[in-house]
Amino acid sequence: VQLQASGGGLVQAGGYLRLSCAVSLRTFSAYTMGWFRQALGKEREFVAAISRSGGSTLYADSVKGRFTISRDNAKNTVYLQMNSLKPEDTAVYYCAADLSTLVRTDSRLYNYWGQGTLVTVSS
Repeated sequence: VQLQASGGGLVQAGGYLRLSCAVSLRTFSAYTMGWFRQALGKEREFVAAISRSGGSTLYADSVKGRFTISRDNAKNTVYLQMNSLKPEDTAVYYCAADLSTLVRTDSRLYNYWGQGTLVTVSS
């Protein structure tokens, strides 16, 4: 199982980035997908998650209204559109897959993880 995250980079505050996560799972549509992030010296934290069908989403309060999670089950890919970026969004962003019908925020419940992509927001 491979989760390949991409799309990170350096952007100025107020800018935008779109992260992608390509997943090699044959039954991709059976997994809830999530994005998490970890800033230097901090614990990993929940960012957003999306249900198997894409009909339900959940966001951390810190990104609500700025970030949008989506998925394309035909392409086995989950996305994170990040707008109005702030320096405090700087972190390594990870995608993860959860074999569950629930949309959950606890990283310990996710079964598979990608390698992460670095997002740096300059002020």
